Amino acid sequence: MGESGGRARGPAKEHRTVSRVTTILETVAADPHGVRLSVLAGALDAPKTSVHGLVKGLVATGYLHEQGGAYLLGPAVGALLPTPGTPLVDAARPAMQKLRAEFDETVMIGTLVGDSVVYLESIESTQLIRYSAPLRKRRPLYPTSIGKCLLANLDRASREAYLREHFPDPDERARVERELADIAADGVAYNRGETVPDVSAVAGPVLSHRADAGTAAVSIAGPTTRVADRLDEMAAAVRTAVQEITYRLR
Repeated sequence: MGESGGRARGPAKEHRTVSRVTTILETVAADPHGVRLSVLAGALDAPKTSVHGLVKGLVATGYLHEQGGAYLLGPAVGALLPTPGTPLVDAARPAMQKLRAEFDETVMIGTLVGDSVVYLESIESTQLIRYSAPLRKRRPLYPTSIGKCLLANLDRASREAYLREHFPDPDERARVERELADIAADGVAYNRGETVPDVSAVAGPVLSHRADAGTAAVSIAGPTTRVADRLDEMAAAVRTAVQEITYRLR
């Protein structure tokens, strides 16, 4: 007996849109140098206008990345699937270990996936009470400290589009814009209990031009009662860490 009141389920049938999306991803995955829209249209035997909408949707959700008019696999492919390691995580791990050793608080690295942040790696505090980061799950960019860094370093059009959608009130949007401008200037972002009550964090952006590194940031987080008086000290250490990671990604 099958499910749904005993109905036997028939064989799976191909879905046109799903097939087109998988063909796009498979075609892009086969070429590390990127694939242009015209090539994707040829692979699908479909008009560019039809393919363009699918491609833009995959870019918006982080499954594709546009670079110089060509499309490459985006950060969502690696960020949402457990993998043994990525160039970004491998480059970041030594600096993250130093931060954990210095402060014994949880250290994370996260990346931009569509309009969300995904934590790729976490080295947790050894203390009994500590912050435990949820890995490989989409989380809002704002107000996480990593997400604030990513927002502050987005291109202007993408950042403004995100703020218009998530902060419809003009005064609130202006406040967030000022905060992001300060983050871009200072190189660090703070989160003082804005995401999780009684947890504070500081993060810094990893600014790399490598296509396989993506846009990322590193953060230290812990109970506010323990880290509040050390946030400036942590910020200085985070700045040093992201410089080390950026150097390793060259």
